[in-house]
Amino acid sequence: MGKSQKKKSMRRHNPMRVPDSHLPKGLASASSTSTKNEAILPIIQKMEGPDASDRKWACVAVSNLIQNDSSTRRLLQGKNVVGALITRLTDSEDEVVLEAMGALRNLCIDGGYDICAEMYNKNILTILKTFIPKISNILSQYLEAPKTAPANAQRLVYDFADNVITTLWCLSETSNKALNAINSINLIPFLMSFLASRDKLSIAPVLAAAQCLYVLTDDNDSAGVSLKSNAEYISCLLSIAQSLNQPANGKGKDINDHRLITLRVLSSGILRNISPLPQPSAASVVDIDKDITLPLLQPVISSVKLPEIASRAQQLVDGLALEPQIEKMSLKNTPKSDHKSSSELELEQLEANLRTVQLALEILTGVCATLPDPSAGIEGETEIDDEDEDMADDDEVLDDTNIEDPGHNNDSANPTVLPSLVPSLLSLIQPTSLSFSPLATSSIHPPTTTALSAIHISAMECLNNIFLSLATSPNPSVSADAEGGRKVWNEVWASLGVVGTELGLGQERRKEMWEIGVGVLWGLALVWKGTLSATEEQIQVLIRYSDGASDEITKVKCIGALECLAQYPQSITNNQVIASYLLTLLPTPSSPSPAGVESLMQAVSALIDIYSDETLPYDINFRQGGMLQTLVASVENVRKAVKRIDRKKPGGKDLRRRGEEIRDNLVAFIQYRRNLGLQN
Repeated sequence: MGKSQKKKSMRRHNPMRVPDSHLPKGLASASSTSTKNEAILPIIQKMEGPDASDRKWACVAVSNLIQNDSSTRRLLQGKNVVGALITRLTDSEDEVVLEAMGALRNLCIDGGYDICAEMYNKNILTILKTFIPKISNILSQYLEAPKTAPANAQRLVYDFADNVITTLWCLSETSNKALNAINSINLIPFLMSFLASRDKLSIAPVLAAAQCLYVLTDDNDSAGVSLKSNAEYISCLLSIAQSLNQPANGKGKDINDHRLITLRVLSSGILRNISPLPQPSAASVVDIDKDITLPLLQPVISSVKLPEIASRAQQLVDGLALEPQIEKMSLKNTPKSDHKSSSELELEQLEANLRTVQLALEILTGVCATLPDPSAGIEGETEIDDEDEDMADDDEVLDDTNIEDPGHNNDSANPTVLPSLVPSLLSLIQPTSLSFSPLATSSIHPPTTTALSAIHISAMECLNNIFLSLATSPNPSVSADAEGGRKVWNEVWASLGVVGTELGLGQERRKEMWEIGVGVLWGLALVWKGTLSATEEQIQVLIRYSDGASDEITKVKCIGALECLAQYPQSITNNQVIASYLLTLLPTPSSPSPAGVESLMQAVSALIDIYSDETLPYDINFRQGGMLQTLVASVENVRKAVKRIDRKKPGGKDLRRRGEEIRDNLVAFIQYRRNLGLQN
């Protein structure tokens, strides 16, 4: 049972707002589903025209057209809009450059990795690098003497810097090549200059800089070393993370501005990314999790009411449908890319609030992963050959010294603290009416739907890591609370029940919920093994999901959960159903196992664990079902399956070792049951 790892698609604080991986590829399909075909040609023509106002109009038009419209974006992309906009970054008119940069930034956010990769391949970084010193110089002038700064200094420091930084942040997640190229720019001093001057600036560019720093410092030693090398940087981040939400001196800041909370959350995430902090310093004695992360993030995730947000979003969308539409795309008039109604602005605010919660959950997922990921999974006792005892002793010493994630002080986030997060997380995994795209149509407001589903998935990941930690390092007071375990179990099932099992194209987020959810169920079953019972329907759902799983990891999670559920002493019928299913995964003398090798090993280990105590009521199923003979018949093919594991493949050595241990345990278990001499 492994810890949830942060996925690229989930890491971005403001990810692709309109996921479209389910849409057909190609210009023909984009053209057939877009309602704005007639606007495409004028945009492309005017973007390369001689009139600067036309070029500016075309850049703004791109931003307007792609809002929540993946088909039109794909159509524009097919007409090389990315290349045309990159060319405009070297336009002779500053206003055209500003609008082109804004359009590229919006394409990054709405288009995701494909467009980011296209921008990188078309060498956008060469141009973006030239903007960094220019923005820095204007920022210095603006801060030192605002009245003598260039006339458009504020827009350059605010809007343009925001767009450049956001684009760099998105590009950094595109590929290792892009990340290495961005590392070579040495962005850390540039980005920290915005955080250091936060009291004199608008919140927007400061927030963009913090978001970029958060992504750059995530599993990226180059940025982490650069940040830790300067004590003032760390002091600045600590000051932000520990500050109260007081209004700053800069214009456009308000004590109730939710973005100030987001800034604090990002700062705590950056500090966690670069932990441990260098010694000797005052900052090095700060327990990031205990003193900063948990006190800051717990209120963030506990205060949000998702059903209320979904209801309000529904009201706003319904109201927008009744509002007169303002023409933004007129060829005769200068476009107003920033014109938004009060309803549109409130929808954006709701989305921003949801993204802050998602970010907090993402950071908490790391906090909850306080224990190492057992490479061999969680299973019954295994035997170790005498020749391996010395190596095992060494492993135990290493495990003792690496019980926490490298670089993090997680004493405060141990399994005695983690259960306090569970009530809030259970609330956040419950879907609302807008959480997932309808099965037959698209969402009424894709950005809200994407943000809500991201919160559900992140909260489920936190739960997965919490119960992994509790299963690996048991907390007696938690495991003794059988009623509490049943409550959590039922709420997770309630969530998955609303998500449903129709997981086709366009329903990728529902699939993610199930993949993580079965891991949570396994963790719960482990923590309350022997005291947690399941309904017949739940058993059948897990069996069907296991059979239909397309990957070994998910199948292993299902088998692991079933193994634990079979050990509820009074569930003799459920035990029989589960054991019968596990036996179908074993090889026979005439046919190999229908499951993959990892699933097979989990099934063998499960049967050994379930029937290791012959005094339990359900052991009658083992005797009356002739399971001993079935296990005996499987031994040779289990041995062959293990022998076929390639040690040279990634993880193959550990998998082979685990397989050999399970094979030996199977032989020993068979002998043990034979020696008992029990009859039906």
